[in-house]
Amino acid sequence: MQVTKQNIRLYSLDYSNAKTYIFAAAFIIGNIALPQLCHLVPQGGFRFLPIYFFTLIAAYKYGWRVGLLTALASPVLNSLLFGMPAASALPSILIKSTLIVAGASFAASRFHKASLGLLAAVVAFYQVLGTMAEWALCGSFHTAIQDFRIGLPGMMLQVFGGWLVINLLNRK
Repeated sequence: MQVTKQNIRLYSLDYSNAKTYIFAAAFIIGNIALPQLCHLVPQGGFRFLPIYFFTLIAAYKYGWRVGLLTALASPVLNSLLFGMPAASALPSILIKSTLIVAGASFAASRFHKASLGLLAAVVAFYQVLGTMAEWALCGSFHTAIQDFRIGLPGMMLQVFGGWLVINLLNRK
């Protein structure tokens, strides 16, 4: 299903649609390649939070199904192929990835536009709830707020880069 309102095309693809898997595969590849690039920089994974970037775009632009496939497959494949993220970090990352899908797909379907404010709200939503979940899982508030202590550049990348990519995809 395609929704066109306020000059942006957003989709909600079904699992029966082949495009769902094609787009998910493309975003999964992006979520595998981008972390590898970011890990070339010291603490690049912690600083730039690359595992969430294409999940945000997938869920916002193509709906929760593409987003969920991307959110679940990307961290697991990265962990299996490259050992990063560590298996012990997967539960927190999978929770945050799922939260970003929920927030992004809700915002897109509710507001039918991709603005910097909406993307900032989605990032804040998944980070705040994800931090609480991580705190519950690991028992350390200091560890749980790591994304806020170190990952602000990554959050900004998600907001500004996500907005740019979503709007570029809209032009095609």
